[in-house]
Amino acid sequence: MSGPSTPSEAPHASTPAQESATDVVRWAAFSCVLVPVVLLWYGSSLAGATGTALGLAAVTAVCRILLRQSERGAARLHAEERAPRRGRHHRTGNGAHRGGRHTGGNTPVG
Repeated sequence: MSGPSTPSEAPHASTPAQESATDVVRWAAFSCVLVPVVLLWYGSSLAGATGTALGLAAVTAVCRILLRQSERGAARLHAEERAPRRGRHHRTGNGAHRGGRHTGGNTPVG
């Protein structure tokens, strides 16, 4: 039976943001082919259509790099939010070692 696949069935499950970024890159690559063809169809020169194709390909490549970098940054941020925080200002525990004066337990102050 063929039906919509669930994320657990998909071999490489991705988030909707990653899918939309992939779709954007696919449409951009499609336009890199379509626009020069349309330019040639309407009588533009081969050199002009080739230059347009190269320009669109360069813009698409830069956008793809920026999208991937953004995805990695978002994934890193998401991983940091889920990780337990430790360090100087994010200690875990009952708070026994926080600032202030500490008495010696049951010893009288006097």
